[in-house]
Amino acid sequence: MSIPAVKAVSIGDGFAAGQTSGAVFHDEILYNDADGLVRPSNRAGGLEGGVTNGEELRAQAVVKPIPTLLIPLRSINLRTKEPEAASVERSDTCVVPAAGVVGEAMTAWVTADALLEKFGGDSLVELQDHLETTRARRLEMLARRQP
Repeated sequence: MSIPAVKAVSIGDGFAAGQTSGAVFHDEILYNDADGLVRPSNRAGGLEGGVTNGEELRAQAVVKPIPTLLIPLRSINLRTKEPEAASVERSDTCVVPAAGVVGEAMTAWVTADALLEKFGGDSLVELQDHLETTRARRLEMLARRQP
C-alpha cells in the first residue's frame, strides 16, 4: 500500500473469491507419477495462509483514476468559501505504464525483504549458503518420508 494511487490489492483470483463458493475457488491438489504433486489451477495466486505454495506468485492492483479531468469537478475557493470549478491541467492520460513498473518494483522489494528476513546474511554468498543449506535439509526430509 506504499503506492499512493493503489486502492486495492488482490493475490491470485482474490477479487473473485467473494463471488464464488469454496468448492469452485480453492485449488485442488492432485498427483501424477511424472510431476508428483500438481495443481490444475492457481486461483490462490501462489500464496495460502501467508505462505507461498510453490505456484507462480500472482498479484493484481487496482489504481484509482487519474485526478486531472477535462471536465472540472465542483469545488470551492478556500479563501472565499464560494463555489468554484476545479482547475483543468494537462496530465498523464494513463497511469498504467508507470504503475506497472512501480508495482513490479515494490513487489520485488517486499519479496527480497521477506527473503532476507527468513535467510539473512551479510553478503550474497552467505545468503546463497543459507538457501542451499535449507534446500538440502528439505530434500533430506522428503527423502526420509518416501516409502
